[in-house]
Amino acid sequence: MKKLLIISLCIAACNSQPVKRYGMITGLKPEKIVEYKQLHTAAWPGVLRKISEVNIRNYSIYLKKIDDKYYLFSYFEYTGNNFDADMKKMAADSTTQRWWSITAPMQIPLPEAVVEKQTWTSMEEVFHY
Repeated sequence: MKKLLIISLCIAACNSQPVKRYGMITGLKPEKIVEYKQLHTAAWPGVLRKISEVNIRNYSIYLKKIDDKYYLFSYFEYTGNNFDADMKKMAADSTTQRWWSITAPMQIPLPEAVVEKQTWTSMEEVFHY
């Protein structure tokens, strides 16, 4: 029984992918807060499926008001081997494209994201425990 347990643990450990954590930020138009929350309360199954297919897990989005502006902070973990290729797969997905065509106009990209023609800006991880 001990050998079986050890082998099972080894298989689980050997097959696990390294996890890379991502934090991203963007602005949110105040008049779109309710609609944005409603959309995410009933996120489309096809969008959620694609998120899983491209090796993203533990995906969360938070809302914070700072002064008179609203910001979205997202956190997710990536377990794949080629982030750029997986993000291209997500961007090529027609359901995801439709979702983004609704959500992107609600958001206010930070200046850095505008230059890069993106909506979300990556954040630097400064601590993890």
